[in-house]
Amino acid sequence: MIQATDLTKVYGRHRAVDQVSFTARPGRVTGFLGPNGAGKSTTMRMICGLTLPTSGSATVLGQSFRDLPNPGRHVGVLLDASAQHKGRTGRETLRLACGLMGLPPGRVDEVLDLVSLTPKEAAGRTGTYSLGMRQRLGIALALLGEPEVLILDEPVNGLDPTGIRWMRDLLRSYADDGGTVLLSSHLLREVEAVADDLVIMGQGRVLAQGSTEELLAVPGTEFTSLDDTRLATALENAGYDVSRTDAGLTTSAGSEEVGRAALQAAVVLVRLQPSTSTGLEGLFFGTTAQTGREEIAA
Repeated sequence: MIQATDLTKVYGRHRAVDQVSFTARPGRVTGFLGPNGAGKSTTMRMICGLTLPTSGSATVLGQSFRDLPNPGRHVGVLLDASAQHKGRTGRETLRLACGLMGLPPGRVDEVLDLVSLTPKEAAGRTGTYSLGMRQRLGIALALLGEPEVLILDEPVNGLDPTGIRWMRDLLRSYADDGGTVLLSSHLLREVEAVADDLVIMGQGRVLAQGSTEELLAVPGTEFTSLDDTRLATALENAGYDVSRTDAGLTTSAGSEEVGRAALQAAVVLVRLQPSTSTGLEGLFFGTTAQTGREEIAA
């Protein structure tokens, strides 16, 4: 589990992160979203002990990241896939990490196979790797110690469609086996496809959080009838909001209330269904519309 409590980071006069609190739970993928400069990367760096908070705290598996013994055995981190020694081969990079974590050398071949890096690719120097190959190596490093927690920043960046689907299946399987995943990505559809919970940031603050199902749920009803004007008037007189859409009308009333109003107004209903969500993209832009892009990226 990951617990952030009132995390705050101030650089001079700029408050990059402002009292951010959330929990990423075991067995679930938590999507961590926000526009550029929202404070996501700074928050993730504070969770991983790379940046000291001005105030507040963050724990992973109940401890500060810096207090975890042999942290790579407990937490897999991918914050910057390009932060690899360009003169080492992929295999050498993993072997070195294995030695530091006290893992058997055979674990290198296991993770290379898991992330689909071929022996030829693993023998190449990371400075020659494509972005997608660097991502796969970074994911291999994160998975090397068979950790209980994954903290990933843009893990699908540079992956082709097949790689993106592979990553989605990997994260889903990892969470289903009881792991905790904190996933930051700008690919909203991919986050929507895999995330159980969402945390949306803007201007250093948490703007919305909760389960994906709850946040994407839309109250109300969509309908069309043989006399929309008459039925809309009946619903408005009953105290409900009614607005027109391209597909007909939508109202704050539930399906049962719309049916009763139609019966009392003697109007034949043609279509009646719960309001449909605009998806994560609609939620994201609706939530962050007033925050925009920060002048100082965080």
